[in-house]
Amino acid sequence: MNTADLGLPVDVPSTALFTDQYEFTMLQAAMKAGTAERRSVFEVFTRRLPEGRRYGVVAGTGRVLDAVENFRFDPDVLAFLRERKIVDEETLDWLADYRFSGDIWGYPEGEVYFPGSPIMRVEGTFAECVLLETVILSILNHDSAIAAAASRMSSAAGERPLIEMGARRTHELAAVAASRAAYLGGFTSTSDLAAGFRYGIPTVGTSAHAFTLLHDRERDAFQAQVKSMGRGTTLLVDTYDVAEAVRTAVEVAGPELGAVRIDSGDLLLVAHRVRQQLDELGATDTRIIVTSDLDEYAIASLAAAPVDAYGVGTQLVTGSGHPTCSMVYKLVARAESTDPTAPLVPVAKKSTGGKTSIGGRKWAARRLDEYGVAEAEVVGTGPLPDALADRQLLVELVKGGDVVARESLDVVRDRHTAARANLPLSATQLSRGEPVIPTEYVNGRSGSLTGA
Repeated sequence: MNTADLGLPVDVPSTALFTDQYEFTMLQAAMKAGTAERRSVFEVFTRRLPEGRRYGVVAGTGRVLDAVENFRFDPDVLAFLRERKIVDEETLDWLADYRFSGDIWGYPEGEVYFPGSPIMRVEGTFAECVLLETVILSILNHDSAIAAAASRMSSAAGERPLIEMGARRTHELAAVAASRAAYLGGFTSTSDLAAGFRYGIPTVGTSAHAFTLLHDRERDAFQAQVKSMGRGTTLLVDTYDVAEAVRTAVEVAGPELGAVRIDSGDLLLVAHRVRQQLDELGATDTRIIVTSDLDEYAIASLAAAPVDAYGVGTQLVTGSGHPTCSMVYKLVARAESTDPTAPLVPVAKKSTGGKTSIGGRKWAARRLDEYGVAEAEVVGTGPLPDALADRQLLVELVKGGDVVARESLDVVRDRHTAARANLPLSATQLSRGEPVIPTEYVNGRSGSLTGA
């Protein structure tokens, strides 16, 4: 595969070092103990949503599948591990032939999730599964945080389009992943060309204040841009005096002017004044685009303003205050021995301090009320209740090491729209609150339900 699909520089041959050292030291110790080949089940979940959030959004699954496929130890990577004496020669020989041959199940990308949801389940030998922990968490924690922020912003924006423009506010590779996650969450376009190239996301962009300042007069800058890009372009009107700039913009481009962009000031007040001025000048179809450190709350506050689109940067690519989802990757079951037919034994961390886990290989389903609206996330071990048979959430993503569930970004985007629409209306409220539906656990032995 092409590493460019991962958002990686072309000179990065694999994802094998996107990990923590202790994954390798655990591998080596387990090999020496004779336990490395025990069949194991790891699950990705979060114990809680970010404070005040009503739901989470699964994002990054497609990138995880690429990362797993590209998790290879080429000679340069092996040489690095040998030089640093991170593992011994026996372990290096094993790594040289590494190919994930297990199974991965997960919530389909774009689906919503809640505390305790088994967002992804990785099954195989301990050795092959443990190495994937960091790269899987790195992708899912980042992308799901961005997608959740994007989803909230999309809800606040209603039918108005959102432009992702945060590339300059984050790491250059994170910016590409953020654009993808934002599009999944409801944004319509991006300013980042790498994201457009790699993922087919529509790209937009015209000019910055520097272009206006380059010219002797604002009129000269507008004339140059219109000559180059046509009357349907977007002119930035807040470099100097907004009212004068709007007047000049319409004089230069005529009533066919595509849009004006406002990037500073009291956006609510300025948008009303600009709309009135455009209408008086006959540019009734000219749109108004606002930018300037927007988040979901600022977008919601502009709902009554004559705004046609929003451009969002910093708050989006930082998860609007929650840059991670606190997902973890935990061993929940392992075989009694290395015999492939040995039964699985549930295992779980039992320490205090809010970090306990529930052992066992889990299924998940979403129970609906009589109106078809979600009312509970049901997570359990053992047999799946018949009443939930058609509401299962996990789907097969990798089978025997082969990816079996690749999807286009547009399919994932549509899935999220549908999943959000099936939640109670309070899911889209921006006021702080608990998860919009509870998580209930089913004990595989008793069948009893307990609230999370």
